Amino acid sequence: MPLTLYVDSARWRAHQQHILEQFPGLVPVCKGNGYGFGHERLAAEAGRLGASPLAVGTVYEAARARDFVSGDLLVLTPYQLTEEPVPLPTRVIRTVASVDAVGRLVGARVVIEVMSSMRRHGVTEEELPKLASLLSDVTLEGFAIHLPLDRTDGSSAVDEVIAWMDRLRAARLPLHTMYVSHLRADEFEQLQRQFPQTRFRARIGTRLWLGDHDATHYRGTVLDVTRVAKGDRFGYRQQKVSGDGHLVVVAGGTSQGVGLEAPKAMHGLAPRAKGVARAGLATVNRNLSPFVWEGKQRWFAEPPHMQVSILYLPAESSAPVQGDEMVAHLRHTTTQPDRVVER
Repeated sequence: MPLTLYVDSARWRAHQQHILEQFPGLVPVCKGNGYGFGHERLAAEAGRLGASPLAVGTVYEAARARDFVSGDLLVLTPYQLTEEPVPLPTRVIRTVASVDAVGRLVGARVVIEVMSSMRRHGVTEEELPKLASLLSDVTLEGFAIHLPLDRTDGSSAVDEVIAWMDRLRAARLPLHTMYVSHLRADEFEQLQRQFPQTRFRARIGTRLWLGDHDATHYRGTVLDVTRVAKGDRFGYRQQKVSGDGHLVVVAGGTSQGVGLEAPKAMHGLAPRAKGVARAGLATVNRNLSPFVWEGKQRWFAEPPHMQVSILYLPAESSAPVQGDEMVAHLRHTTTQPDRVVER
């Protein structure tokens, strides 16, 4: 009895097609847990869209994907001078973010990332003169710029890309292809219109696979329900039940990502206040679960187990029965469902 990701296939694919029309030539990104769908599933969708290359996160993901992806693969994590060698086919394109890395990958297909306002990695303007003499030893697939999601300083993503286009042109470097990320459709169109000789290619993951929130949802199967009375002890830690009600065992635990959260950036007083409240409740073992019953998120009775979670439902709530499913609000990028069911 599983934790299931349900997909409204027609709606999901209509959204993908919409994104493809907004960003012609897009590069689908499939990394990490495959956004909850898995790499093989998303690779098949990318193939259906006719999109290539498929961008993966690491060389290890590329090594696994080569068995079910026949086209090109783009590794997004830049080549590291100290990385262990991983056998990869020639259809794998490496991202490089330093002059030294370009010099090390003689004969390889490369995308050269420039240093953006992300300040994460990339070739700097000062290093550009050193690149020209190295490009004859590699196959340059294009340059790339990884842009931030938020611009709290009011700066423009388009202006940042244009500034880099000007720097690359001044350094007499090829501008046939520019890989970009985190641009709006109108920004992407503006760049393509302003630089018609350059092919802009948007690397898109979250917006492509998860942009229509109503196209997907998780549900956990109810495995068992036990009536309890106030003061009864239960679970690994033999805690006492706070009141009459039911303990509900539902599919989905830490191995599937239930109860695990990635840190979030909080803006505004209300979200921060809620975060403080949640932290305070956690200190007295009160943790809100992602599972919903009768329209309410329910409390964990105890921390989630490896493959199941135990919830507490007070007596005033109706109890589910074995086989019922509970909606679960889970983050796609940290969830590993037992199965994906398309409808």
